[in-house]
Amino acid sequence: MQKDIDLRISPKEASDINIVKNLASSKAGVKISDITDLQILKRSIDARQKLIFINLRVRLYTGEQQPEISYMSTHYPDVSLAPQAIVVGAGPGGLFAALRLIELGVRPIVVERGKDVRERKRDMAAINREHIVNDESNYCFGEGGAGAYSDGKLYTRSKKRGDVDKILNVFCQHGAITDILVDAHPHIGTDRLPAIIQRMRERIIESGGEVHFNTRMDELIIENNEVKGILTNTGKTFEGYVILATGHSARDVYYMLHDKKIKLEAKGLAVGVRVEHPAHLIDQIQYHTEEGRGEYLPAAEYSFVVQSGDRGVYSFCMCPGGIIVAAASGQRQLVVNGMSPASRGSKWSNSGIVVEIHPEDFPEYAKYNELALLKFQEDIEEKAWIAGGQRQTAPAQRLYDFVNHKKSKDLPVTSYTPGIVSSDLHEWLPPFISKRLKDGLQQIGRKYQGFLTNQAVLLAVESRTSSPVRVLRDKETMQHVEIKGLFPCGEGAGYAGGIVSAAMDGERCAEALAKVLLSVRTD
Repeated sequence: MQKDIDLRISPKEASDINIVKNLASSKAGVKISDITDLQILKRSIDARQKLIFINLRVRLYTGEQQPEISYMSTHYPDVSLAPQAIVVGAGPGGLFAALRLIELGVRPIVVERGKDVRERKRDMAAINREHIVNDESNYCFGEGGAGAYSDGKLYTRSKKRGDVDKILNVFCQHGAITDILVDAHPHIGTDRLPAIIQRMRERIIESGGEVHFNTRMDELIIENNEVKGILTNTGKTFEGYVILATGHSARDVYYMLHDKKIKLEAKGLAVGVRVEHPAHLIDQIQYHTEEGRGEYLPAAEYSFVVQSGDRGVYSFCMCPGGIIVAAASGQRQLVVNGMSPASRGSKWSNSGIVVEIHPEDFPEYAKYNELALLKFQEDIEEKAWIAGGQRQTAPAQRLYDFVNHKKSKDLPVTSYTPGIVSSDLHEWLPPFISKRLKDGLQQIGRKYQGFLTNQAVLLAVESRTSSPVRVLRDKETMQHVEIKGLFPCGEGAGYAGGIVSAAMDGERCAEALAKVLLSVRTD
């Protein structure tokens, strides 16, 4: 027999499974001697008040044991002789699209411009040590996409777009710890993700699919408004319908689509800075105590949303116990982002603090039409690169100094390995952004005492929050509004934000493609 019980207990109590078992048995009215097993189903932290609670949902088993495998596994058949489709990009959207195609009986051919997830590490290390950016293998390009080295957060609000539980279970089937099925804000960790991504690739190949690295799509082959395949930089041509899952930084793809007059539209995004505090300070603020997280709590998270005029200012991709990383994907760019290991054990916590912008906010870019915010994004990243000394050293300013329009005389120690240089960010950030950042940070500082401090430092520029372009598609068929056989997918197409939402969108695109391809084949 099974019985589910909800508990609201202290962090110390939640850390001891025997205490949890005793409290659950008491609440359930079941003798502890009758309990044969216990499973944690859901776990969340309630830190809204001074007294911190852990909310648990537990399942008590009497007369039986919990299942040996605590996740739902998916069957992947052999598709080596099945009709094929092309998946461009091996980020979360592309990988989950490929796996879903296999489920549905379609053979995926995955082409990825960058290197495999292990080889990418060398090129990312070169950015940190030598300030060298490899245009094809970097933080954004390569197996796993930007998600592989950006913390591994699996929380999403996009629950209506697909089956979140399915995505999390697929991660577990490929090696993720089953805690991600339990925690309210699931997180894998940058250090664990590469092995999981590698197993997904191996699954694709074992099932009869193909994965090609160092293979960049340079052109879509289109005949009579229908995609027939792709041309690549290797000279090789691949035939089939295309799931376009290139990620939000593949600017050459947007330019190629624009040149081919394939319908796009400019899309709003958010631009700002990354703020880094000592982790213990964020712990103190969020847990309302000088002790901070103490022995039984994890590094504290935060999520802020305020209004400045008619635009939102909000935290983005918060990394408790994490580090700031160089995220440029080309020359003359300076971009920062954040990541955390599974332990979230660094002495810093960081987050993007960004301002919502729309194409009409920068009329001087209107001449670029649907590429307006792409051009804006390119320009502000180059300004950051110049302000940083034309290297990957990031322009930076202490938080309190920024709010007071004062260039910092010195800067704190930071997790950002390439280094930082003092810069008055107001001098080169557009006033539309800098003024709202200042206002938003002041609002946050008034609400959360201790946040607005010169112990914290701002690094610029955080500009890759989402795609600046949307590749237009039909809501029902998931195909491009004018081009048959082209399935724009994930963050790069403007339909997702984060690992899980991109993965769900990949599955939806795969389902739509399989429906068209297999019905055509059998008719």
